[in-house]
This record gives sequence, C-alpha cells and structure tokens, in this order.
Amino acid sequence: AKPNSLELNRCDTAPPYNYAVTASSRIHIYGRYSQEPIKTFSRFREAAYGATYRDDGRLLVAGSEDGGVCLLDVGGKAPLRQFVGHTKPVHVVGFLSDKYRIFSGADDYSSILWDIPSATKIISYSEHIDYVRCGCASKVNADVFITGSYDHTVKLFDARTKSSVMTIEHGHPVESVLLFPSGGLLVSAGGRYVKVWDVLKGGQLLVSLKNHHKTVTCLCLNSSGQRLLSGSLDRHVKIYSTTSYKVVHSFNYATSILSLALSPQDETIVVGMTNGVLNVKHRKPEEKSENSQKKRQPAYRTYMKGRTYMPKQEDFCVSKPVRRVLRKYDKLLRSFQSSKALDAVLEPPIMLHTPEVTVAVMQELHRRGTLRSALAGRDEKQVNLLLTFVARRVIEPRFTPVLVIVADMLTDIYHPVVGQSSVVDKQFLKLKEAVAKEIDYQEELLEVLGMMDTLFATFTKKTDMAPLPEQGEKPQVMN
Repeated sequence: AKPNSLELNRCDTAPPYNYAVTASSRIHIYGRYSQEPIKTFSRFREAAYGATYRDDGRLLVAGSEDGGVCLLDVGGKAPLRQFVGHTKPVHVVGFLSDKYRIFSGADDYSSILWDIPSATKIISYSEHIDYVRCGCASKVNADVFITGSYDHTVKLFDARTKSSVMTIEHGHPVESVLLFPSGGLLVSAGGRYVKVWDVLKGGQLLVSLKNHHKTVTCLCLNSSGQRLLSGSLDRHVKIYSTTSYKVVHSFNYATSILSLALSPQDETIVVGMTNGVLNVKHRKPEEKSENSQKKRQPAYRTYMKGRTYMPKQEDFCVSKPVRRVLRKYDKLLRSFQSSKALDAVLEPPIMLHTPEVTVAVMQELHRRGTLRSALAGRDEKQVNLLLTFVARRVIEPRFTPVLVIVADMLTDIYHPVVGQSSVVDKQFLKLKEAVAKEIDYQEELLEVLGMMDTLFATFTKKTDMAPLPEQGEKPQVMN
C-alpha cells in the first residue's frame, strides 16, 4: 500500500523517536532502525489518513475514509475516542498545543475542533469551497490552527471566534502548510510553488520559491528552524536555508514523493513514495578515535625562543622576503582591463594626493596603444573628471608631455558632443584657458631667454677683444 501520510514521534523525552506511517487501512509504527513495524493499528474499516503524534508521543490521531476521527493510545490496541461529524473522508487531523483539543479537515469542505475529554464537537467551520487536505496548529497560541484547501486558499482559525481570522490566497491547490516555531511565518505548498507568508503583517508574501518541476506535496522544518524541506512529485527533496531561502542541498529518489518527516535531532529523514516504498536515511555519526589525544601545545618559551637574540658581527643575516601586494590598478593592468585601470586611478584620493600615479597609468596605456579606447565611451560625469584633472595638471612640466596627448585625444573623441552638456563645455573652456596661459608664459620666457642670450653673447665678445698685458705690466681693469 502507498504511504499516504508520515509522522515522526516528536517526543523529546522518549527516544529513539519512532515514526508512524499511514497506509491503506493500517497505521504502522516503526522504530529508528527497525525494518519491520514494531506496532500496527488495523481497526479501520476503510482507508486511514494523516496519523499524527501528540507532542508527548503517547497519543495518535488519524482520519478515515468514512469521515470519522480516531484517537489511539500508542501503548494500547483499541481506540480511545471516536469523533463523528464529517460526512466525507477526513485527510487532516492534528492536536492543538494545549494537548486536549483536536482539529480536523475533510473533503466535505469543513474544519472541526474537537474536545478530547468529552469527545464532543466544540465548533465547526465551513468556509472552504473545496477539499481540505492539509493543516497545522500553532505552538505559541493554543487556540490557533491553520488549514489549506484545494480552493487555493489557506485559512487561519482562532477557536475563540466563529469564523476565520485570516485568508491567504496561494494561487494553486494547497497540498501542505506549516508554521515556524515562533508562529510569525507561515509556509504553504501547492503546484510548483513554496511560498512564505508573514502572519504578523496580515499574510504578506515574503518569498515565492519555484525550484521543483512538479507539484510540491509535503513540507518539513528542522529542529532549529534554519532549514526548510520540501518534497515533490518530481522525485526530489529540496533543502532551503531559512535566512536566504536558497537551495543548499537536495536528495533524489526513485519515484514521486508523497510524504516527508524529519526526526527531532535532524539525524533521520523518512520519505514515503508512490510505489509503496518507505525510504529512511540516517546521518552518519561522527567517528571518534579512541587513540586520538589532544596534542600538547608548545610551551611559551618555545614561541619566545630567539626573539631577543642580537646578531653578532660575523653572523650572516638572511632577511625574510617581503610579499609584494599589487594595487588595484596594477592588477587591472596585468589583466589588460584598460578602462577599469583608468577608472581606478581617477578616484579622488589618487588624483589629489598622488597625481603621478594617474599620469603613469595614462602613459602606460598610451605605450600599449589602448589609451584612446580607455578614454572613449564615458558619460558626462567621467568626462568632466578627466578634463578637470588634465586642465589642472597639464601646466606641470613633469606631466605636460603625457597630458598634452591625453588632451588631444579627449578633444578628438568628444568634439562631436560639444554643446550638448554645459558641464563638459565649461571644462573644455578651462582647458583652453590653461593651455593659452601656458603658451603666453612660454612666449614670455622665450623672449627673456633671447634677451639673456644677447647679453651673454655681448659680454663674451668684449671679454675676447680686451688686450693681453705684456710681461711686467699690470693688467688693466675695464670699467
């Protein structure tokens, strides 16, 4: 028989955490490592559905094809209670967190809350318009439970009210729902989608996951709430991180998956499949070597040995090689990313404090023949930055040879867009004024240099024409 439901014993005080499997008209209880059932409940006239443990692991509740809800004692044989009220098969059953009430959902579109001690119906809700196939109870509030239906909706009920307090539209027939331990986040699965909702914000959609190729049939959360598991008809179990909601791991199975459960200590994962096979995976225990001992750490003097030694005159000192760390622009140059290398040296700290680095990179790009391509294709802000730097530094003699080439290329590349940007036009005018002033200074200097050359030439000529004194005469001094 195909396992239509799977539930692990969530009792933290009763290891080894047995799990209950509902298949056909029987409920089988398996031990952690047992290959055969350790107990079987077979007093169902028709198919049983959705066997669920109570938190203490002592009671089981299950629905049935005939519309009844059956409460079972794990240690006994006969049912403790029979709840009658549904008219069609009951697929969803569960305990509220107070442990004394049961909720159920059936194919008659209704959800009913039952009282265990008196075996009576407390309240009935008939708000769904299609089969109710999944549900869960809040661990924070003992009056709150949630149901999911094939009418594409998820409804949140409060036992103190006569109607649902929240309705969430999933968009596909809902196959499974679960609440985070905090009660603030709700996860629904239906179609190919797994969706996470913020209950505290009125059912706001936080994330929609579409990592399966077929219908998602079951959901499960690990003990810490950091991993979300989903099983699907595409034969895969996906494991998501609940911080980033990205797939961090996945399992592949032989056939389509109907049910999924995880042990409280996250060491066993059990999957029920459409071919009637129950797949159980155990996490490998960490192997501890008996002979392995903690290594003794070296004494403090071992670390300090030689630190205070002073070299003698005859000693030969070997210096430790210093690892050279390349700058960002050097790395970009080595990878032939010309434009990015130029961007790196146009950053304000480098341009203002070490302009020689910027000019050196420009010179290297010009030597490689890639300067024009690095200057081209820039936006208004970048062109403005380039022109500002060139206009300010072109008059410095050490930078003039390179920046004149850069200014010439900028003018040649961007002259078609002159007049389209007032900012760029202003910088071109500043560059023109700076070059014109420098030319005027050079002309004045050339004139002064010509005048000085004439004076030096006249002085040299007069010195050469002065007569040499004869032997015994005193040299004449010219005024």
